[in-house]
Amino acid sequence: MKKFQYNGQSNVSGERIREQRLRRRLSQSALAAKMQTEGVIVEQDVISRIESGTRLVTDYELLVLAKILEVSSDWLIGAGGRK
Repeated sequence: MKKFQYNGQSNVSGERIREQRLRRRLSQSALAAKMQTEGVIVEQDVISRIESGTRLVTDYELLVLAKILEVSSDWLIGAGGRK
């Protein structure tokens, strides 16, 4: 097992991030741009790797993603309701 992996994934939030991004009709590039306006410098390829579970998500990235996607960070990690 690789370090920082859980069930073969580097994060537990990628699927929900993708789900909510699609619900909000955002492209990966648009989501990356919104994150940059919040001070988190990421590109489209980073969003792709997060959603596929191949990249770790930091705590500050998770908080910004939750804000942009209008859900709670708990929901993104599968620990609670939508908000």
